[in-house]
Amino acid sequence: MKTESNCRLPSAFLLRLREHRWAVQALALGCASCNFAPSYRPPPVAVPAAFKEGAPAAAAQTWQPARPGDASERGAWWERYGDPELNSLEEQVRVSNQTILAAAANFRNSRALALEARSNLFPMATGTASVARGRSSQTITATPPGSAAAGAVSNSPGAISNQFDLPLDASYTVDLWGRLRNAYDASVFSAQASAADVATAILSTQAELANDYFALRASDEQRQIYANTVASYRDTLALTRTLYQSGIDSDEDLATAQVQLDTVVAQATDLGVARAQYEHAIAVLIGKPASEFSIPTAPFRPQVQEFPAGVPSDLLQRRPDIASAERLVAAANAQVGVARTAYFPNLTLSAAAGFESSQSSEWFKWPSRFWSIGSALGGTIFDVGGLRAVNDEAKAQYDQAVANYRQAVLSAFQAVEDNLAALRILAQEAGQEHTAVASAEHYLSLAQTRYRAGIDSSLNVEVAQTLLLTNRETEVQVQLREVQSSIALVMALGGGWDVSQLPAKSDMSAHTPKWRPASDSPAPPQEPVAAANQ
Repeated sequence: MKTESNCRLPSAFLLRLREHRWAVQALALGCASCNFAPSYRPPPVAVPAAFKEGAPAAAAQTWQPARPGDASERGAWWERYGDPELNSLEEQVRVSNQTILAAAANFRNSRALALEARSNLFPMATGTASVARGRSSQTITATPPGSAAAGAVSNSPGAISNQFDLPLDASYTVDLWGRLRNAYDASVFSAQASAADVATAILSTQAELANDYFALRASDEQRQIYANTVASYRDTLALTRTLYQSGIDSDEDLATAQVQLDTVVAQATDLGVARAQYEHAIAVLIGKPASEFSIPTAPFRPQVQEFPAGVPSDLLQRRPDIASAERLVAAANAQVGVARTAYFPNLTLSAAAGFESSQSSEWFKWPSRFWSIGSALGGTIFDVGGLRAVNDEAKAQYDQAVANYRQAVLSAFQAVEDNLAALRILAQEAGQEHTAVASAEHYLSLAQTRYRAGIDSSLNVEVAQTLLLTNRETEVQVQLREVQSSIALVMALGGGWDVSQLPAKSDMSAHTPKWRPASDSPAPPQEPVAAANQ
């Protein structure tokens, strides 16, 4: 880190200042242009040229990265799954989810802290009007005759007096070394990080809702599979009972068919627990009581969507969690500048004026006026390692923020690679599982035909029914994992977000901001986040 130096006071100008009565004040104002914060640049990170799992050679025939033109649709990415019920639920997340509202409130708090830090750059004036009435002690020794104060007017011991005051006090801390400006910059960068956290909360909640919704639909599909299986087992049990009564099958075959039916009925009932929990989780995500919310049963028809992965360097601009980590690095960098100024003195200018009198009738008359003006220059003269420790702490916090930023980038690359690989492999597995289901259906049809003809025993039918049930369940789970992997890829790619949506530094200085997190209407275009470093 290099310290930037903005102090520009020519030596000839300084020599002339020494001859002037206001030399010290002019020098102080000149030093106010100094800034001891290190010159900030986003920390360098190792970025691969392309995603390994997104390469054409690694992609499966049934799943390919989408065309770059499709990236414009990723804002409301859930609409591409073609489910009106999901679209309706997702629209309620931004305005009703309590996690998002809490993140938005945290941003407003951070922005208020930035405004508070900005106020320290300007003079502050206060005023207080007071009226007091009191009695002096009778045991106070009178002023000795002939003393310097003998001619002064004083109240006699035990006298009652009034005091009317109306002072106006003003003070201004000259930002000699950039301490106040760096503190303000740090608070602005922290507020921008909070704004990125709002975007992360929105994206995470939207993805969680989509995952829960498709898991609920998969549960509905499983319940339908079990309903069909129970019907098939009932038919098998009825046939076995008829053959048993005819003396063809044994009582063992009848008992086995009954046990198989009872087991599947119990398993079908257990599916209701998972569905109820998914429904309750969705209710919480959209900010509704679970007891007042329900979703009707519908078939599971997943449409795995294709989203462009782009190049790895795009993630540095498209992921809000990475943007948040980078803004925290910038804030830590500014705090290093604040810590460095602890070695130098602080200059405070102060002034006071007003009226004071012991009689209300004389309170606001011109002779009752008073005023004072002055300055104070103070700093640490002797310290046993305390200031150095403050600077070491700031540098360590900066290094920690850099490490967190780089870890966030690495984790983002991993998430994209993981889900690209999952989509590629699951697409193959889904096709294979579909073939397995067709084979199990054919096997069951043959076994039932041979059983009815008395060629095979009921054992073959029971094995075929179990294989079909298992493969159907596996097929649904593979389809669910596939669609959830596509949702995870959307989240890993940022869900259509980019750093231009962060609030600008100028917006932090306004009491009526244009940028509002988690609003119904899209945020207006903002200046790039790089402008906040200017």
